[in-house]
Amino acid sequence: MAEPSSTRRRSGRPFSVRHLPGFTLVAAACFVMLYAPIVTLVTYSFNGGESIALWEGFSLRWYVSAWANEAVQEATVRSLVVAVLASGIATALATMAALGTTRTGPFPGRMVIYALINQPLMVPEIVTAVALLIFFAMIKIATGYTGLAYLVLAHAAFCVPFAYLPIRARLEGMDLSYETAAADLYATPWRTFRYVTLPLMTPGIVAGAMLAFVISLDDVVITEFVKSAGQDTLPTYMLGQLRRMVTPEVNAISTALLALTVLLLTVFFALTRKRG
Repeated sequence: MAEPSSTRRRSGRPFSVRHLPGFTLVAAACFVMLYAPIVTLVTYSFNGGESIALWEGFSLRWYVSAWANEAVQEATVRSLVVAVLASGIATALATMAALGTTRTGPFPGRMVIYALINQPLMVPEIVTAVALLIFFAMIKIATGYTGLAYLVLAHAAFCVPFAYLPIRARLEGMDLSYETAAADLYATPWRTFRYVTLPLMTPGIVAGAMLAFVISLDDVVITEFVKSAGQDTLPTYMLGQLRRMVTPEVNAISTALLALTVLLLTVFFALTRKRG
C-alpha cells in the first residue's frame, strides 16, 4: 500500500529543532531569563534614588559618583594595568604555542600538549585559584615580595587558553602555500615568519589578546585568592561593596564594564568571522 503524500513530505523534510512544538516559546523564555536581569541592571544604574529596587527618576548621579570615587579610580587603574600586562604575556605565550602545534608535522604527545594548554578551561577555576595561591605563597615566603606581579602572572596563566584558541584557529585556516613559496624563494624561517606568517595571523593575535583582556578584566575568583592586601581590582572592589552596602553606584560600574566588554567582543567577532 502506498504511503500518503503528506507522510512522504514529512519524512522527506530535513529535521530541524525549529519545527519542534513549543520551540519558539522555549527560546523566547530563555532569552528573557538571560537578558532581563541585565536590562534591569542597566536601567537602575540611571536611578536617581538610593534604592536598587525602587525607581525614583532618571539621573546620571551614580555615574558621576563612581567617576569621582577615588577607590573606584584606583581599582579601575589596577584592573586595566593587570589586564593589559596579563593579556600581553598570555598572547605571546599562546602565539608560540599555536605556532608549535600547527606549523609542525604530527608528533607524539600532541594531544597531551593540547590538554595542558587548555587545562584552565577544563579544570574548575577554584582549583586553579587554590593551586596558584599555594604556589605563590611559597614564593612570597621565600622572597618576601608581595607586589602586583603575582596577580599579573596568575591572570596570564589563566588567560593563555583563551588567547590560544583564536590564534590556533587562524593558523589552521591559513594556506601553507604562501609560506612554502617564501621558502622556495630562499627566505629564512625568521623572514618567512616576519613577512608572511605574522601579517596573516595578526587578526587572530589581536582577537586572542582582546579575549584574554576581557577575561582578565572580569576575573574575580583567581584575583580573590592571589591578591595581597590593598590590591583590589574593580570586580573584587564591587564584590566587597555588595557585602557591605548595595547602592546604584555598583550598577553604574557594572554597566560601564558591560559596555566595554560588549565593545571588545564585537571587535573580536568581527576579526574572527569567516569571510568569503
